[in-house]
Amino acid sequence: MRRYIEVPIQLLDIEGDGFHIMVNGSIHDKEANFLIDTGASRSVFDPKTISSFIDNLKFEKKEGLTAGVGSSDLESSTFVIDHMSIGELRITDYEGVALDLENIHEMYDKLELPHIDGIIGGDLLRQYKAVINYRSKKLRLTPPLS
Repeated sequence: MRRYIEVPIQLLDIEGDGFHIMVNGSIHDKEANFLIDTGASRSVFDPKTISSFIDNLKFEKKEGLTAGVGSSDLESSTFVIDHMSIGELRITDYEGVALDLENIHEMYDKLELPHIDGIIGGDLLRQYKAVINYRSKKLRLTPPLS
């Protein structure tokens, strides 16, 4: 039987017109808030925000353009997160995508919602076989067998 990890989720009300899913975790042992976005193909982090977690961060320009996060044709770059966690799930040597998330930060500020430190997308959700249970308000993740 496989062991799984359950992480509490928070449903953030977006002006009574929907909601976003947030989970707590960490980046380099500093507490972080992550949005769960099942429609995002990759997990993304704002360059300014991620730089506050990782000293001497090195970005590599990503070839081509990235679409999403409210607009299209956005420039992005990649970088490495030595270690991060979603709840008790520990992820090491993760290649993250840096993308300007200023529009999300502005909306969250206006709505007085918590600051978002990153968006967890389909790459990590698929890798860890994520299941979102809205009734119990938990995200289930299955780490690989050791």
